[in-house]
Amino acid sequence: MSTPGMPACAVVDLDAIRDNVAALRDRAGGAELMAVVKADAYGHGLVPSARAALAGGASWLGVAQLSEALELRAAGVRAPLLAWLTVPHDAYAEALRQDVELGISAGWALAEVAAAARATGITARVQLKLDTGLGRNGVTPADWPDLVEAALKLQADGLVELVGAFSHLAWADEPAHPTVTAQAAVFREALEVAAARGARLGLTHLANSAAALTRPDTTFDMVRPGLAVYGLSPIPQLASPAELGLRPAMSLYGRVALVKRIPAGHGVSYGHAYTTTEPTTLALVPLGYADGLPRHAGNAGPVQLGGRRYTIAGRVCMDQVVLDIGPDGGAAGGPPLAAGDVAVIFGDGSDGGPTAQDWADAAGTISYEIVSRIGARVPRRYVGTAGTGGGET
Repeated sequence: MSTPGMPACAVVDLDAIRDNVAALRDRAGGAELMAVVKADAYGHGLVPSARAALAGGASWLGVAQLSEALELRAAGVRAPLLAWLTVPHDAYAEALRQDVELGISAGWALAEVAAAARATGITARVQLKLDTGLGRNGVTPADWPDLVEAALKLQADGLVELVGAFSHLAWADEPAHPTVTAQAAVFREALEVAAARGARLGLTHLANSAAALTRPDTTFDMVRPGLAVYGLSPIPQLASPAELGLRPAMSLYGRVALVKRIPAGHGVSYGHAYTTTEPTTLALVPLGYADGLPRHAGNAGPVQLGGRRYTIAGRVCMDQVVLDIGPDGGAAGGPPLAAGDVAVIFGDGSDGGPTAQDWADAAGTISYEIVSRIGARVPRRYVGTAGTGGGET
């Protein structure tokens, strides 16, 4: 981190995003690739990350909410774009004006989109979402024929154009799990049902990051990676990012705010969940759960400082964490650590420092959550030139 005076900073390598997408596209063979940039691109920054993904060869972008799609359009991103998680009375009319394709998971949504098409005079391009077994968003197989028929009727009226179908896997992070094969079979059967009713679905997709990397039988017309776009492994128990040809794009840093000596037997932070066992030195790093660090990673979260790796001493507080850097003040044969020194919360791990996956393991969660929860108070600094047309931002 090279920005003086900044308590914390997340550095995002746009070239890593570009290269990850290129690697994923190579694995997809002739299929198209939709880069999922929902949730502020998993915390990496929506617009810069979307542009970097397009520079890597993504032919589509995917978001959950319409607000995300409209933000991309307002920024001048004109690539094909699908939004799939909407609510009644959502901004359908504006989505149609901005050429956003809509995922349809229920009859009411199809009816509202058709009403927006009628009001704007713009034919809505829709993709139907099927619940093949996840038990979440999407129409059930029992209701699928009725949704297809309703969409075809509206297509005949000129209100919608039925262009695709998609679903989502429940257990793709375990590639051999029988649900993966079962869901793919349900999806194929549904496509046959739609075709028998006259639907011409030009774009079908099922594979998320894990399936795109491990289950080519789920590729269909397009793959839809999210986490892997940002260089993290969706199957950490099987392969690291490097083993998958990926490079983590985000590194999180904090600048030490205070270093002080304390005696043995001194409690540290709320509830004294940590107590020193000898005279030692504490270093305070101004990042906490308000910035996205998991509170339940107290006494577990790893941090690298001065080339050494430490574990958070005590609880993760709202704005700060404390490190016990030892009796020598973290000197390690050099000058003692001091206020202003930079702590690595997580990065790509190439120098032995902690990774987002290490934090996920410490907190009992997944790396998706670690990066996507980094809050707005932490500024993003972009390095690399992918999608920028210029230098760092």
